[in-house]
Amino acid sequence: MLSNTPTIEVIPFSTTLLVRDTCLCLHVQRAARALARRFDNAMKPIGLTNGQFSLMMSLNRPQPAPMSQVAALLAMDRTTLTAALKVLERRGLVETNVDPKDRRGRLLRLTDDGMTMLAAALPIWKRVHAEIDAELGEGGPAELRATLGVIK
Repeated sequence: MLSNTPTIEVIPFSTTLLVRDTCLCLHVQRAARALARRFDNAMKPIGLTNGQFSLMMSLNRPQPAPMSQVAALLAMDRTTLTAALKVLERRGLVETNVDPKDRRGRLLRLTDDGMTMLAAALPIWKRVHAEIDAELGEGGPAELRATLGVIK
């Protein structure tokens, strides 16, 4: 009689090491987490995270931004963006309004308090960014951005 128990394939530990050492996704995720921690730690005294800073900076424009454009710029789905916006809205930093041209759409803008907070965060971002650029060395930041930009 045949058993219905599936055969479990054993993956050798050498494969685990290969993935650890060569997986681009793992290396980029680790670097992204390290960068996020640095910016989060630097902005903690003013009460922002790096993600909130990026979101607020994406709203720093002459006209209110359509939610779809902000989601595309930040490579976020609308659900994640909505959740991030709610935190900033509760703090009075961002405002969401119905798009008068398309009532289904939403327009996002920084409030005056949001602009003040963003202005306080910018020197922190510049300092940390300059530190990271220096660590990457001459041409390193531009090369890294170009390399990452190839990945779509």
